[in-house]
Amino acid sequence: MPARRAIRSRTRKVSGATDIATLRKIALSFPGVEEGTSYGTVAWRVRKSFIGRVKEDGESLAIRMEFGEREILMEAEPEAFFITEHYRNYPMVLIRLNRVHPDELRRIFGNAWRKHAGQRLIEQLGRPPNPS
Repeated sequence: MPARRAIRSRTRKVSGATDIATLRKIALSFPGVEEGTSYGTVAWRVRKSFIGRVKEDGESLAIRMEFGEREILMEAEPEAFFITEHYRNYPMVLIRLNRVHPDELRRIFGNAWRKHAGQRLIEQLGRPPNPS
């Protein structure tokens, strides 16, 4: 139960809530992430594997997530985390960007990224950038 309260406190609508520019900055901060499009909206992949995309409403993110974590988040903060019937059988969650703090979004994006990044890219995350 305490973990659910911690999630709730990070996902309430707060000043500094995430917008598309912040989401893009978070996504591109992970090694190997490439920006492209999916269904006509901005999307991110790592090693050709889909991580997430902005929904057509321009205010929500569809991102890969394990079913168990998705259920916990949706129960803890249904105004921030939700699914539509289309996503019910896919390991995805929808996130209302204006309801999630950037730090929480970074954690969620990082979890999705790690599933497909591979060891080399994961190791790069802990290293400072190489000065050119």
